[in-house]
Amino acid sequence: MAVYAFVFPGQGSQSVGMGAELAQAFPAARAVFEEVDEALGERLSKTIFEGPMEALTSTENTQPALMAVSMAVMRVLETEGGLDLAAKVSLLAGHSLGEYAALAAGRAFSISEAARLLRLRGQAMQKAVPAGQGGMAAIIGGTLAQVQEICTEAGKGSVLEIANDNGGGQIVISGAMDAIDKAVVLAKEMKIKRALKLPVSAPFHSSLMRPAEDVMAEALAKTEIASPIVPVIANVTAERETDADTIRTNLTKQVTGRVRWRESVEAMSGSGIDTFVEIGAGKVLSGLIRRIDPEVSTLSVGTPADIETLLKSF
Repeated sequence: MAVYAFVFPGQGSQSVGMGAELAQAFPAARAVFEEVDEALGERLSKTIFEGPMEALTSTENTQPALMAVSMAVMRVLETEGGLDLAAKVSLLAGHSLGEYAALAAGRAFSISEAARLLRLRGQAMQKAVPAGQGGMAAIIGGTLAQVQEICTEAGKGSVLEIANDNGGGQIVISGAMDAIDKAVVLAKEMKIKRALKLPVSAPFHSSLMRPAEDVMAEALAKTEIASPIVPVIANVTAERETDADTIRTNLTKQVTGRVRWRESVEAMSGSGIDTFVEIGAGKVLSGLIRRIDPEVSTLSVGTPADIETLLKSF
């Protein structure tokens, strides 16, 4: 019998129209989008379903939007499909903002609370560094040691850090724009397969995000967090957590900390997970997971047809 983990996507998985088919087909999905709209005091659902893409990719919108789509899938699975999450799923995890969706799925906090926290997180991250002064780049085909060497060399007198260890030879660095530019050149000189700047608006998951971390520390201190009904693998530790205070601390550190996705997947498969189900928009995590561990099965669930396929597999 399969042993399941549910995983929740992060920034980069968004597309205009995501979740629209779900909202049309299921009242439970519509209710999630309405709940998010109400929590934010605006019709984010209109931006999700109709665009424009520029509005959807603004980080203050992307973050609650991706969570909303993931939670719409979850609510349909539970209400229409009769899924008992705690009985069927062994672990939850999310990539960056996806960790909030994982925690909402595990009932650590409500969908409304997740939407408000992610809107604040997006705004705080955007404000932390003036536009154009910071950025990120993907280094593909380099080892962790090589990329660390690039960060040390290109980041002299500046800030440049490993932001995401995504696995499958994909490592994302983050920091000051001049250091990012130097790193891309250096990676090519070191004959690393690919190094490309990412179309992001800020240096996420780096120490330059310290002002945003302070904002989230204050917000999370006031947030009631329950112990999730299924353990959640934390981005910053790659360890399973159910303790509310530890979860609060980890979410605060996550703003500036490294997303340890490769280690998280290895920890999950090492503990017996053989089937990873990506809940929400896109298939980014499924691709990364298969590169990290080719032995496991993956399934992406974002449409009514996907939901039907998943429910048949249980």
